[in-house]
Parts: sequence; C-alpha cells; structure tokens
Amino acid sequence: MTEAGDRSRARERRAGEATPAQLPSAFAEIASGADQSGVRLYNERLLLSLVRRFGPLSKIEVARLTGLSVQSTSAIMNRLQTDGLLKREAPLRGRVGQPTIPMSLDPDGAFSLGLKIGRRSCDLVLVDFRGVVRKRAHRTFAFPTPERILDFVREQQPGLVDSLTEAQRRRIAGLGVAAPFQLWTWEAEIGAPAGAMADWREFDTANEIAKICPYPVTLCNDATAACAAEFFFGSGWRHRDFLYFFLGAFIGGGLVLDGALRIGRTGNAAAIGSMPVAQKSDRRGAPQLIACASIYQLERRLADAGIDASSIWATPEAWADFGDVLDAWINDAAEALAYASVAATSVIDFEAIVVDGEMPASIRDRLIARTAQVFDGLDRRGLSEVAFVPGTIGADAGAIGGAALPLVKAFARDREVLLKDVVAQTS
Repeated sequence: MTEAGDRSRARERRAGEATPAQLPSAFAEIASGADQSGVRLYNERLLLSLVRRFGPLSKIEVARLTGLSVQSTSAIMNRLQTDGLLKREAPLRGRVGQPTIPMSLDPDGAFSLGLKIGRRSCDLVLVDFRGVVRKRAHRTFAFPTPERILDFVREQQPGLVDSLTEAQRRRIAGLGVAAPFQLWTWEAEIGAPAGAMADWREFDTANEIAKICPYPVTLCNDATAACAAEFFFGSGWRHRDFLYFFLGAFIGGGLVLDGALRIGRTGNAAAIGSMPVAQKSDRRGAPQLIACASIYQLERRLADAGIDASSIWATPEAWADFGDVLDAWINDAAEALAYASVAATSVIDFEAIVVDGEMPASIRDRLIARTAQVFDGLDRRGLSEVAFVPGTIGADAGAIGGAALPLVKAFARDREVLLKDVVAQTS
C-alpha cells in the first residue's frame, strides 16, 4: 500500500466517525478533565471513554475536548500507551505543520468474559477491549437450571481463555453474568415442568459461578446488561436519555438518564416487561408487556401452527421463514410496545427509544417500523416527540453486556459505572 493510499484510508476511516466538533449533548457537559493532583485515575478513564466513543483521537483533539493542557494530555496518553491500553495509528498528513498521530484503543489492552443466562439458551463470549467478540460458545435447552449453567461454564470457559496468549490472559478483567431475575417464577410461560426451576430460588449465581471461575464475577439483570452493551460498545451513548427494549425469550428493558446508565435502587430499573399494556384484559387487569411482546409468544404460536421454531434459539440472527405467524406476532408485539412507549414517555421525556433483540436485523427493523406507526396513531397530546431507533449490538447484547461489566468497573468514568461496589441480587 502506498503512502497516499494510507492517507486516503485514514481520511475515509475518520470521515465516518464522530469528531470533536460533533460532540453530542449526552457527552459534552461531562467531558471535562482537571489538572489538580489526585485526579490521575479520573483523567485516564475520561480519555479512554473519549477514544472509545469517538474513535482514534490526537492529543490536540483530546485536549480541546477535555480542557486539559496539551502537555497534560500528552503525558496521560503516553502513559496509557505504555500500559498497553492505547496504541498509535498511522500519522495523518496533508495539513499545515507536523502530522498528527491519532491514538486508538489497543484491542489487546484488556479482555473480559460475558455469560448470558437465558430462558431457552445460554452464551459465553470472550471480548477484547474494543468489545469485539474473539470467541464464543452457545447452548440451547428446554429451560435453564443451575446445574446446566454451571456445566456449560465449566466445560466452555477454559477453551475460550486458552485461545489467548499468557500475556493476554493476564489482562482478563473478569467475568460478567447477565441473568434474568426470579427465574423460578416463569416456569409456566416457558413450558418447564412444575418445580423444575425451583433451585434458582436459593441459588447464589455469582458466588457459585465464582467457585468454578478464576476471575472476579459480576452479576447484573440480563436486560440491563444488554442496555450496557448498547451504551458502552454501541451507539446508545449518542442519546442523553433513552429507554431500551430488548426482546429475548422475555422482553426486558434498560434506562439511560443524563448520559448515564441507571440500574435503580435494587438493580431492577426499567423492568419494562412488567408494565401493563392496554390490550385484552381479564379480571386481574391489563396483561403485562412480557405476555404481549416476548419471543416465547412467537414460539408458542409457531408450535400451535405445527411449525418448527427451533431456529429462533439455535440461530437467533437467521430465523427460518415463519410467514403469516411471524407477521401477526410482529403486529401484536408492536401494538404493545407502542402503548408501553406512550406510558413511559409520559413519565420521562426520552429523546429516543432503542429497540433490539434476539432476532434477525430485518425482523427487528420491521418491528420498529410498525411500532412507530402505531405510536404515531395514539393519543399523545402533551407529550414530546421521541425517535424509535434500532440497537446496534443484536442477539449478542446480553452476553456482550455481561462482558462489559468488568471493563466498565475497571476502566470507565464514574458516571458510566453501573456496578461500583455492589452487584444486583436475584431475589
């Protein structure tokens, strides 16, 4: 490749990335550093967050964003490079003066493991410092039990880690677990035999997994973890306030306010699946969103129609052709999501509603389009407009979100740390 070609590729790469001049409101007012003593760690984490979100940045660009002196910025970025967290990119020439040298996250700077425990499947992934999945393992089942999950981790975790060099293994930050709360309460919905999931009631997920894992273990609600993946590795950070829907076997949610992920008093914020929606009701009132916009409902409809639904869980990014049954489910799920969105925006003035799930991107996009259509037809007098946008992580959001937890704790700014000293409990 010629030098001119290198310059051209560098310009193309940076043309598609956010620039300091395009700093969104969700980040602008909190992207400030300080020169006082005692804030070295804060400034290091701030710089890593900037580079993670905007891509390769020069020292001058970082100084302009943070308000730090170029000398201080240079010292911090050099130190991060020495620590293996940043690396130099090709110089950008063609400007007046010396060529600028952007710096980016070193993908080998840190690694993390993420475990997603689902109602129909589980996933274990190894991600690098940029959030790229290096290796994965996947398993499906009729319903989850603690023994099945422990066996899966015990069998698969060594193989994922063995793919790294010894030096890389020393940079593993931990294992994050994304798991639904109160799994034992959903036996009927997923068709498990009565009492088959009762062991989850007394199972200490984080401690039991820690016994078979040599790395620190962090536990979080699965939907909140998926939201963390979108916020930390995806495009969600571009919205200052957004509600996050993730459609897995059961629908769940996440919440970002004032540019920070919120988990709530008990780690159960945005438990959107429990929201009642204005569809058919019985004597107990309106049904919950979980019964109207979850993938297990599509699975049931397919079974009733005599259609094999196994591809939903075996290949979540490439479903079989489910025809009219899928069309009807999309329509009903979108109606429920639209009602839930109106209810949510009447409480919080969201900028966006982000929708993602364990489904092909084409189906997710159809669901979003139909939800926005129904939403526009509802009575929303007194409410502000809100944008419906697709998530950028997809079916892996839960597992990648789990892997994000140790990285967030170790390298993110305080405002981004969703689990600093405590972990969410499962009861």
